[in-house]
Amino acid sequence: MAQSRTIPEVPGVTHRFVQARGARFHVAQAGHGEPVVLLHGLALHWYSWRKVIAELAGDYRLHCVDLRGCGWTEGTRRGYRTADQARDVLAVMDALGLDRVRLIGHESGAWLGFELCLTAPDRFTGFLALNIAQPWQRPVSLARSAWRFWYTAFWEYPGLGRAVLRHWPGFTRFMLSHWAGRHHDWEAAALEEFVQASRTPAASRAIEQSLWQYVLRDIPRLLAGGPRRRLTVPVLVVGGELDPVSRPAGGRAEAGHAASLCTEVVPGGHLLPETAPRLVAAAARDHFAGTAPAQFTGRGASS
Repeated sequence: MAQSRTIPEVPGVTHRFVQARGARFHVAQAGHGEPVVLLHGLALHWYSWRKVIAELAGDYRLHCVDLRGCGWTEGTRRGYRTADQARDVLAVMDALGLDRVRLIGHESGAWLGFELCLTAPDRFTGFLALNIAQPWQRPVSLARSAWRFWYTAFWEYPGLGRAVLRHWPGFTRFMLSHWAGRHHDWEAAALEEFVQASRTPAASRAIEQSLWQYVLRDIPRLLAGGPRRRLTVPVLVVGGELDPVSRPAGGRAEAGHAASLCTEVVPGGHLLPETAPRLVAAAARDHFAGTAPAQFTGRGASS
């Protein structure tokens, strides 16, 4: 069922609901110009883009999608595989009349963005991936970083994950604070919004099932060498140098996997849209305009 909670107000943002693939999806919209679709990360929803919206609404028409079961989008028993959620986003784009768009994804939303750009490259002109590693990593690199995902053990197991999310909100609060970094001063109301939103039956199931399907399907594919298809959409990956979860290395993807994929490591943690919205906006403008990513960071990790 769709969430009955009150939608937070953000200046200039309007809200639209569309029916797609058996669920009612919520989309927060703002701005004018060429269309950009934004996909939120784990234990979050469209409101995680509120600061980025303020920076980018003057340049683009922004469509912030609540993924299945999250925010104010209806939850269902099934449909949480990465491939299924990619079909959801494409169906929402169809319902909104969006043929080709620019794409921004954060964390698990960025992982979903890679799936979208690989399966429907004709629908995306550029992709900005935040706080995620590109999907062509060597198994040894995956093994070395696996410990960083320790928290998923509390959220991913069927039945247990949703129980923890619903009845142990302090853990969600701790994780979001940890991801933002000790120097980030959370707005109390915003932090509590995400904590309480993750406690609903729909969202707790969505988070649990998305992680569980990642374990069952995506991890084996990663260990087997990653996606077989070649990435043709231009991609910029931006990661935080203090990110406790994803630490993307500078450089191109392994030869043959991507036509244009660059990585930038910038100051910040795992929640760049929350802690560094101006940097995110600058990265989006420069990447979508086709300029060199080094112009907005000065960190020199791109290639």
